[in-house]
Amino acid sequence: MENFDLSMIWAVIISFAVIMYVLMDGFDLGVGILFMFAPDEDARDVMMNSVAPIWDGNETWLVLGGVGLLAAFPLVYSILLPALYIGVFLMLAGLIFRGVAFEFRFKARSSRYLWNWAFAGGSFLAAFAQGAVVGTYIQGYETEGLVYSGGPLDWLTPFTVVTGIGLVAGYALLGCTWIILKSEGYIQAWAYRLAPWLLLAVLLVFVVISAWTPLVDPAAYERWFADVRWIWIFPILAGLSAVQILRSVFKRQQAWPFLATMSMFAATYFALLWTRWPYVIPPNFTLWDAASAPESQLFLLIGVLFVIPIILMYTAWAYWVFRGKVRVGEGYHH
Repeated sequence: MENFDLSMIWAVIISFAVIMYVLMDGFDLGVGILFMFAPDEDARDVMMNSVAPIWDGNETWLVLGGVGLLAAFPLVYSILLPALYIGVFLMLAGLIFRGVAFEFRFKARSSRYLWNWAFAGGSFLAAFAQGAVVGTYIQGYETEGLVYSGGPLDWLTPFTVVTGIGLVAGYALLGCTWIILKSEGYIQAWAYRLAPWLLLAVLLVFVVISAWTPLVDPAAYERWFADVRWIWIFPILAGLSAVQILRSVFKRQQAWPFLATMSMFAATYFALLWTRWPYVIPPNFTLWDAASAPESQLFLLIGVLFVIPIILMYTAWAYWVFRGKVRVGEGYHH
């Protein structure tokens, strides 16, 4: 095992788990964010039924990423959690509200509007908190030795508010293109009308964050402009994906808007990873500083390598079983 860099393998696994979570849970959080803007209650039923069979499986990736982080890079946990307690708490509270709303909304009659708001509010809160956490990661943490030394609200700055809003807009676009894929008739027409506006919002925030990042983190500027090489492929890919989203929406294609939005997310994610590589706790600690003992990493790696194919298989199976359009009056709860 001397030839294998276990920290590197774990970094790849956790990065993979995070992007899978962002793509998979992103669209069902997006459906929640758009929930209160839907044309009517029938449309909300369709929206909820389109994600009801798969949303909880999507969150498996969050658990895998979190547990992997704790196991392979314990220092990340000991610094990140105190720095982000409130942000992480808000995210989990949002996810819990959503989970409860899924179950209760279908059963409720007179209080259904409350569960509508719980679902929408929980989705917004979870998405915003995740975006703010990403913003905090870009701006770095105050540490003394191996301990977080900042305050409980240091993560909440104008920059992280913008990254939070950016992720809300991005998830809303993912959710909107998912609705295009899964619905028909007037609900699909509504999603088609909404998609270009959401894309515009995402691109605006994207430009603001890109311009702002070098001010928050001068190292990012050097990374992009001193090492000008293949890194620019990511923004180009994101731009091409955005063009493809617009084209496919205007051509009224069904699957392409969703696929193109996913590719835009993936390109942006890899650009962010590259900007920070190899610092897992900016600005001081690299991947290898934060790693646990190689024995621990190897022991857990064996388990994870069994688990990931199983998660991928049941995810693919669930999407295959519940493929096709969701229609008004149909749903697995009814």
